[in-house]
Amino acid sequence: MKTFITFDYEIFFGKNSGTAENCIVKPTEELIKIANKYDVKFVFFVDSGYLLKLQEYKDKYKYVQYEYDIVFNQLKKLSKLGHDIQLHIHPHWEDSYFDGKKWVIDTKRYTLHSFSDIEIDDIVYRYKKVLEDITEDNIFAYRAGGWSVQPFNKIKKALKNNNIWLDSTVFRGGYYKSNTHFFDFRNAPKKGMWRFEDNILEENQNGYFLEIPISSIKVSPFFYWKFALNKKFNNSNRYTIFGDGKPIGASNRDIIKMLLVPTYSAVSCDGYRSSLLEQAYKNYKYKKYNHFVIIGHPKGQSAYSLQKLEMFVKNKYIDIKSFRDIF
Repeated sequence: MKTFITFDYEIFFGKNSGTAENCIVKPTEELIKIANKYDVKFVFFVDSGYLLKLQEYKDKYKYVQYEYDIVFNQLKKLSKLGHDIQLHIHPHWEDSYFDGKKWVIDTKRYTLHSFSDIEIDDIVYRYKKVLEDITEDNIFAYRAGGWSVQPFNKIKKALKNNNIWLDSTVFRGGYYKSNTHFFDFRNAPKKGMWRFEDNILEENQNGYFLEIPISSIKVSPFFYWKFALNKKFNNSNRYTIFGDGKPIGASNRDIIKMLLVPTYSAVSCDGYRSSLLEQAYKNYKYKKYNHFVIIGHPKGQSAYSLQKLEMFVKNKYIDIKSFRDIF
């Protein structure tokens, strides 16, 4: 079973976006240390709309110039080290801006589906190009921001026009609906990969696109109660994430649901969720899946999660690959 450890390389999108230094650069340097120590490569899905905004404002504001320098230099470093850089699109950057002091995040158009067909094609082209300019390599894989990849036929043409043929967005059992975005993966195939064409959840052996889904795990309410109690009563900084911003946040309805009934979660190496890595891996191994995909975020790393990730990575029986290694 091939294992892919993937990270969405981005800042926060709540009222406080956080700093590139603490949300991205410093935690990614810790991830690089683990990768170097065990000679493995990670996959970084880079929020390239943010990169374009850094380019747009760097000559006007010294702070943005600083973020531009540390982020672009780190991406070049990751590429030279052999890590896999791929495309992550949060199109709300089209409407967001830097006001001289902070990033003002506008999420009214949070998904690609909020744009016209011509605009979608232009966004995919520009967001892909900035990554290819940095890495000097072809970009062929995509992960939708906020997992908002449905309906797929709305974005299919733009991805195909720009030679994006691999997607890693789906996680089986996942479902979410809010004012900003939506996804429903409850009927995803029980497979480690499949080809598709118009419907990302409908296998088509002759399809142009290949789905390598993020692995998922059914999580009991007990896990979230334990997490909440740890957060409230444990004074150790080892559980505190490095990112210094605030997320959009789950609704009260979704929080209550997680505390009352079992829910599906993407297998993650972020924060306390990293405690589920070994259990999830064993489940997929037992069920004879051919791929195991972990999602994480540099901004969501903590001393605890880095320890858990290193324990996972150092297991010599786990075959860790990047998409470029296999595809």
